[in-house]
Amino acid sequence: MKKAVFPGSFDPVTLGHVDIIERGLPLFDEIILAIGVNADKKYMFSLEDRVRFLEETFKDEPKIKVMTYTGMTVDFCKEQNADFILRGLRSSTDFDFEKVIGQTNFKISGIETLFFITSSGKSHISSTVVRDVIRNNGDYNFMVPKAVWKKE
Repeated sequence: MKKAVFPGSFDPVTLGHVDIIERGLPLFDEIILAIGVNADKKYMFSLEDRVRFLEETFKDEPKIKVMTYTGMTVDFCKEQNADFILRGLRSSTDFDFEKVIGQTNFKISGIETLFFITSSGKSHISSTVVRDVIRNNGDYNFMVPKAVWKKE
């Protein structure tokens, strides 16, 4: 069974995340959406909300599993018998950052990181931008799946 872990804080999940996940589905028997928990980080959305957003977004996809974890991503991958980490790249800055992490993870564990370049029209979307728009009472619905939409 080919398993991948797509780690992130998903604070909140965006259409950029959805793009990468959906494009990874044909390659894997299972993709674990792994919400990393960092006690030192302040999140806008609770862990329960982030889990719910992902579960609602992918409720009709049997190959998707949503889990939470603490510690190193490669340790979580080993616990889950996942041989791959899935990551998305929006820009060359993302590439430089993710390359170092991917190389380090491989050196530590032998786990490969697969990079997907975000589809055209989605590279401007990030959780950071979504949170900023939310803080300023702007319309963010076009950047996130329906599970995250502002209910009016």
